[in-house]
Amino acid sequence: MGDHIAAFVAFDTSKLRNAVAIAEAGRLGEVRFFGEIDNTAEATAKLVKKLAAKYERLAFCYEAGPTGYGLYRQITELGQECIVAAPSLVPKKPGDRVKTNRRDALDLAKLLRAGQLTAVWVPDARHEAMRDLTRGRGAAVQDVRMKGQQVSAFLLRLGRHYAGKTAWTKAHMTWLASQQFEHPEQRIAFEEMLLAVHQAQERVARLEQAIRTAVPDWSLAEVVEALIAMRGIDMVTATAFLAEIGDLSRFRTPRELMGYLGLVPSERSTGERIARGPITKAGNRRARRLLIESAWAYRHPPRVGKDKQAKVAAAPRAVREIAWKAQHRLYSRYRALTRNGKLKTVAITAMARELAAFIWAVSREITNAGRAAAQQGIRG
Repeated sequence: MGDHIAAFVAFDTSKLRNAVAIAEAGRLGEVRFFGEIDNTAEATAKLVKKLAAKYERLAFCYEAGPTGYGLYRQITELGQECIVAAPSLVPKKPGDRVKTNRRDALDLAKLLRAGQLTAVWVPDARHEAMRDLTRGRGAAVQDVRMKGQQVSAFLLRLGRHYAGKTAWTKAHMTWLASQQFEHPEQRIAFEEMLLAVHQAQERVARLEQAIRTAVPDWSLAEVVEALIAMRGIDMVTATAFLAEIGDLSRFRTPRELMGYLGLVPSERSTGERIARGPITKAGNRRARRLLIESAWAYRHPPRVGKDKQAKVAAAPRAVREIAWKAQHRLYSRYRALTRNGKLKTVAITAMARELAAFIWAVSREITNAGRAAAQQGIRG
């Protein structure tokens, strides 16, 4: 191997071919473009084997993107170090106006050597499968909403609107079925729209049932069951949130989780001037949206509904105490913020930030209980 001690290898990935650049160790180490290889497992394995024969230590990286985590898993299985870099946190030169695969790979290799890349958390294959399932359900819900809006827009164009408070209830469906049209073409178009809504709703129901079936065998099943005791969170919401975030024990403090979710205020302060703005909206937008949707349930006084009582009773005592404390804290917080003139949306966002802390506490309680049980089993 000679003087070739370490090398930092970067991929600029694409659907068919990956551009590869290598930066040798040291500030003055050579940085060169290796070339392009096919985006296949065979070509990647051949490259890793060739470089491993030349260098004592290798480190690989590529940006997170549509190509997924297959490359990461293959490289780590080959015994090499690899990170998947967060694209939004890759340093960029403001004056650089040229972008090519070659230049991107070279820049990534330099940044990896300098330690300036931020790695994203990579889920295991089963966790990624659960994420795909929950995201599929989320897409189906959006499809239902879009098709429902098409029905409403069609009727509004004809001067008809539902006088009730809530759409797509039994009363609303009865009203839809009673609509008469002058032309048969309009009747056909309307019935096809309604059929599309029903099919989309059935798709959501199938996916939700699939989620309920898959959760008991998942590594985070205990945390899901515990989170159901929280107000505004059901099994689908808890599963989708954990599928996006993963094991919450990787966050040392609740503040880290809040920052990861982009629920902390942005800031542009200098000198004596302190300026804070809206939330950063960094991190996972799906998980942030789920939290904000759940936070709306805390506008109301603390209580445990009839449908929620059995789920709360099934949770450990420590989790029940956290859930009840969250109701009191967040309701008081909402009242105080709205009383001071804050918009409802702003108040709900602030409650979502604190709700993240309570969720973190529930996860920690379940994790600590699991560790204690494991240690007791070893001693026994």
